[in-house]
Amino acid sequence: MTDAPQQDNSTYALVKRLVRESVRPYLAWIAFALVCMACVAGATAISALLMKPVINDVFVARTESLLIPIALAVIVTFAMKGIANYGQSVLMSFVGQRIITDTQHRLYAHLSTMELGFFHRMPTGNLISRFTIDINMMRAAVSNALTGIGKDFLTLIFLVGVMFQQDWVLASIAFIIFPIAILPIARLGRRIRKVTVNTQEELGQFTTLLEQTFQGARVVKAYGMEDYEKKRVQEIAERVFALVFKSSRIRSMASPIMETLGGVAVALVIFYGGSRVINQSMDPGSFFAFITALLLAYEPMKRLANLNASLQEGLAGAQRLFVLLDMKPEIQEKLAARPMVIAGGGLEMENVHFSYLPDQPAIDGISLSVPAGKLVALVGPSGAGKSTILNLIPRFYDVNAGRITIDETDVRDVTFDSLRGCIALVSQEITLFDDTVRANIAYGRPGASEDEIIAAAKYAAAHDFIMDMPNGYDTYVGERGTKVSGGQRQRLAIARAMLKNAPILLLDEATSALDTESERHVQAALKKLMKGRTTLVIAHRLSTVMDADLIHVIDDGKLSESGTHAELLAKNGIYARLYQLQFSDQQMAKQARLQAAGE
Repeated sequence: MTDAPQQDNSTYALVKRLVRESVRPYLAWIAFALVCMACVAGATAISALLMKPVINDVFVARTESLLIPIALAVIVTFAMKGIANYGQSVLMSFVGQRIITDTQHRLYAHLSTMELGFFHRMPTGNLISRFTIDINMMRAAVSNALTGIGKDFLTLIFLVGVMFQQDWVLASIAFIIFPIAILPIARLGRRIRKVTVNTQEELGQFTTLLEQTFQGARVVKAYGMEDYEKKRVQEIAERVFALVFKSSRIRSMASPIMETLGGVAVALVIFYGGSRVINQSMDPGSFFAFITALLLAYEPMKRLANLNASLQEGLAGAQRLFVLLDMKPEIQEKLAARPMVIAGGGLEMENVHFSYLPDQPAIDGISLSVPAGKLVALVGPSGAGKSTILNLIPRFYDVNAGRITIDETDVRDVTFDSLRGCIALVSQEITLFDDTVRANIAYGRPGASEDEIIAAAKYAAAHDFIMDMPNGYDTYVGERGTKVSGGQRQRLAIARAMLKNAPILLLDEATSALDTESERHVQAALKKLMKGRTTLVIAHRLSTVMDADLIHVIDDGKLSESGTHAELLAKNGIYARLYQLQFSDQQMAKQARLQAAGE
């Protein structure tokens, strides 16, 4: 994975990119919402203006004929304001939710292009927090910012217009002190974004920790580590609490600033305006219209002051999302990549070097062949590099040097879909999804017919136990297949590979964790699966690959020996030592069983 280019995290840059990439498709909806917001602002201003005839014509002049018209005007004004407010609320809710959904689609599509190593390095909880916490914060920023800029700003403009229309001197007095609040509020916003970024990082770690402990509940309980895990959860929960509280405290600091300035403004208006009414240089209606407009303007003014805090919280989420979206996968298709065409399916590794970490080679100059249509086994000590070889073939990782070919075509010269489409993988760590048995078998061939799915299950010796399940092929297997046994999971995985019907088969110790009875069923299914295919199998139990056409012995990232079972025994090398060790262990186990039976 290549690092993302240096990101400009200034407020202007983030807002500009957010508008360009997320808001622009919904400008028409936002335009309609702004019309509704303008109606709300206009109705609010009219409600302030209505105070003048209410005071002057009703209460002072006692003009009875104006009671009904003024009352109707108030009803119409408030009804228009309510309808327009409903319209802008629904439209902005739609835009906000669409931004969430679109960003989730976009982020998942981008992450699906990342190489396998990316997911090994990035904690799952951190990725999940991007889809939930960060995107929701971003939505809030967009919705609150647009609503604030639209409804609150327009309302403020209309009300300020009313105030200046009533008395420009009073209006100047009222608003001359509010610019004082701009600088401290801007500083508060920057502090809030910094705290929010730290909070979201901690929440990502929190999610990761919860996921690990829930999935590893068996190990936690087996080793009596409940108290240890409780302490870890408590520590990170306390850090989240401290950060959230700090953010709330910083956000709340805007309130005393605005309340104090608002009180000063209202006091000055009452003092100066009241003296003018007493001196009869201003009529009571105009003064009450002015003071009503000022008090109505106070709420949107406070919301606008808090808008920067909401915006910065959302931009913190956008900042973290953009970091992910700007990352480029290390493993990419060539622009001129062509579809893989399989002739026989022969595999070749030519002087391949690969390392997960610098200066720590996992594969060190290996050259080996897997003839088309043959069964070839990789054996050797744990950590020798066998699984790494399998991961390099479908380009889960890319070689650092050398090349891997299929039918003499470099795997880096073909498209991902065609390369992985011609390979079926069955490993010891079976991944089943929380879906039906049918969906798990058909994974990779969603359009497979019912007959094809059942035929694959029968070949894998899985049909009988599937039919014994409560809902047969419609039975849900649970998260990671927890509702079926290990042997059943293996057979479902083999059925999935059967249905894919790929010409190249990779088996990564597919029977290592099974009991004898399950292994017998799985081995029988594997023999059917391997027939007529180029098969590369990693074997822990050498007894399972004695009949292989060719056996490669891998040791410390290098090819140590190659040959048939008989040839390798004759060499009396690593393979012979491994076989003798396993054979002696098996003999000892057999004698122990016989002795136990005799007793």
